[in-house]
Amino acid sequence: MVLNQTLQTQLSQYLQLLEQPVIFTASLGGDEVSDQVRDFLQEVVALSAKLSLVTAALPRTPSFTLKTEKQAEGRITFAGVPLGHEFESFALALLQVSGHAPKVPAAVKQQILAIDQDLHFETYASLTCTNCPDVVQALNIMSVLNPKITHTMIEGGLYQNEVAAKNILAVPTIYLNGADWASGRMTITEIIQKLASKDLIFHVAKADAINYDVLVVGGGPAAATAAIYAARKGLTVGLVAERFGGQPLETLGVENFIGTPYIEGEQLMKNIRAHVEKYPIHLMTGFRATGLSKVAAKQFEVTLNSGDQLQSQSVIVATGAHWRELGIPGEAALKTKGVAYCPHCDGPLYRGKDVAVIGGGNSGVEAAIDLAGTSRQVTLIEFMPTLAADQVLQEKLASLKNVTVVTNAATQQIIGTDQVTGLIYQNRTSGEDQTIALAGVFIQVGLLPNTDWLGDKITLTNRHEIEIDSHNATNISGLFAAGDCTSVPFKQIAIAIGAGATASLSAFDYLIRH
Repeated sequence: MVLNQTLQTQLSQYLQLLEQPVIFTASLGGDEVSDQVRDFLQEVVALSAKLSLVTAALPRTPSFTLKTEKQAEGRITFAGVPLGHEFESFALALLQVSGHAPKVPAAVKQQILAIDQDLHFETYASLTCTNCPDVVQALNIMSVLNPKITHTMIEGGLYQNEVAAKNILAVPTIYLNGADWASGRMTITEIIQKLASKDLIFHVAKADAINYDVLVVGGGPAAATAAIYAARKGLTVGLVAERFGGQPLETLGVENFIGTPYIEGEQLMKNIRAHVEKYPIHLMTGFRATGLSKVAAKQFEVTLNSGDQLQSQSVIVATGAHWRELGIPGEAALKTKGVAYCPHCDGPLYRGKDVAVIGGGNSGVEAAIDLAGTSRQVTLIEFMPTLAADQVLQEKLASLKNVTVVTNAATQQIIGTDQVTGLIYQNRTSGEDQTIALAGVFIQVGLLPNTDWLGDKITLTNRHEIEIDSHNATNISGLFAAGDCTSVPFKQIAIAIGAGATASLSAFDYLIRH
């Protein structure tokens, strides 16, 4: 059985919503994976009378397409068994192919329909990647809406020969009409913007660009909480973010969220977004804030990369942080070619290979533990004499036979031309350089706040974090901040949520007193 009882139950609920019959066309061989694909499809078909399975030759074996009786051929293909994080992509594709309209803004739909050229996308993904479903689902939607667009999801762990031939060392990696086109998490808006001409710019609808009571900048837990608390106070609230989700989207499992023993970061943010959407919050995604100014005693102006300028009586900055880079030779040149920052996403591409993790904090040790399950050998390199990770994580790490820990070591250079072949580190005690042969390097040395866009009027720490007081207020009256972009000493989801609530209540207090 490929589908366990939980997945069968979930899928059965989806299948009740099918509007038209859907035909699976499968290309199958005599290999073990083809048998898994066959079993998977047969189990799915058995759940609904509106589903059927036929076989035919497709460009990849095993693979399958989805189409209705009215379509000559399917425009969405899955090359592999869409389980793990891609199971939802499969379920949504089923519904959308059957006739359910994808949930995209009207303006985005018009842009997709306006594409008048044949586009064939291929996305190389891994089933453990939390970034991949965003890309897969976005390209599936585009394929459903526009008959000139097709999309194939390729499971990288299954098609290792293709992955090796194309030197793909990070997922998701997108090919367009046979050429390498993009990599990393992308929203449907970002994909369309990349496709479009440079003259095409998305704008906030003029009817929506009103003067807010509270404008929240950011899309993570702190920002979402701030927006919800402000809306519950009856305020007019806007939330603008380049991408909704924040750092939890890069976190496979969250185990310290009180009341919820375990939840995946992506699922947590889906829950939070659903909560946000229950309130009259003007949610503007796909836009990046590029400037902030106070134009009057009680009036702020936030400039977006689209050129739009949003007005608000108060602002809460909750722009979070991004992965810190080492800044050493080879890092930038080999990014996505062996240099990676997300072990959950890219780890499966290094199955049976030697890799290194840089950083001995919780993130680094968790990454080493995760990678040890698939890689042949993992070397953990820590700059300090001892690891900083929690003791329980260190004990788990010590129990793994294919992990070597190197402390008091300064990473000097990542080696490689077209892909990573090794790294050089310096023994800080002896001063001697050591070289390790590697296929991948995962960098886990902390985060940097996303505050470069704020200018010089707001007070920042020497680490470029926004200085806040106990009310999450900044040095500028009416401007508040919350989450990982601030000087709060601990970067945790629970703390960010509390900070978002504090910032929002402080903004409300500011508005009623002024």
